[in-house]
Amino acid sequence: MPATAASRRGNKMVSWCDLQMQRCMLVFDISGYSLLKGLDAGKFIRSSTFSVGGHDWCIRFFPNEGATQEGKGYCVVYLEMMSKTTYVMARFDLRLLDQTTRLSKVFVNVKEPMVYKYANSTWGNQKFKKSNELEMSPYLKDDRLVIECDITVVLGLPVSASDTMCEIEVPSSDLPDDLGKLLESEKRADVTFKVEGEVFHAHKFVLAMRSPVFEVELYGPMRDNRRRNIIVDDMQPGVFEALLHFIYTDLPAMDDVAVEENN
Repeated sequence: MPATAASRRGNKMVSWCDLQMQRCMLVFDISGYSLLKGLDAGKFIRSSTFSVGGHDWCIRFFPNEGATQEGKGYCVVYLEMMSKTTYVMARFDLRLLDQTTRLSKVFVNVKEPMVYKYANSTWGNQKFKKSNELEMSPYLKDDRLVIECDITVVLGLPVSASDTMCEIEVPSSDLPDDLGKLLESEKRADVTFKVEGEVFHAHKFVLAMRSPVFEVELYGPMRDNRRRNIIVDDMQPGVFEALLHFIYTDLPAMDDVAVEENN
């Protein structure tokens, strides 16, 4: 029997990930900026550690050129993840505070979340701002520099919840139809019933499986193993045929058989 569209439908696997974020402004206030001019190129200072989104962060500042040749002549600022947690996603921007207007200007803007794969991994710009321009700017005043980092950490990674919604639709059983065909074909029949001269062929195992009465008659302790022909009295052939059909297929209902017998 060909499978219907419903019977071909299998499991439905549903997974969801409810992403949430935590946002915070990190401020690295550096007083005595001129004292940092003695640092060698590639050397840096760190801010204290900030906890955002369940992870530790800091701002790393290179006053005299970054760790690469590309940063030569520039001061460099990075956002650094201090935690040992892997695969943390965060987006951020790095700013300098104008100490005249008290307004911040964004120099690095990472709009898409970046992945921090390991501890002490950093993101930023190797050409944050030219060192000579910084010293002449309103961002450096009274030997004080204020670096800000607006960070948003994506929570709940990398684990997502999952569930299985079983929508298994089992096709209807073909067993009643198959047994009905077996009864009609009389194939491998091993018992015969004679009702008012009319002969009906059936199968012992089906009758015993479906009827306790036939089980005792065919397989009980008083059975006759050589007996293959059974005579049925006090029943019309049509009623017995309907009874056999019901035993094999569950159809028709027994009430219908009773009505036919009464008629």
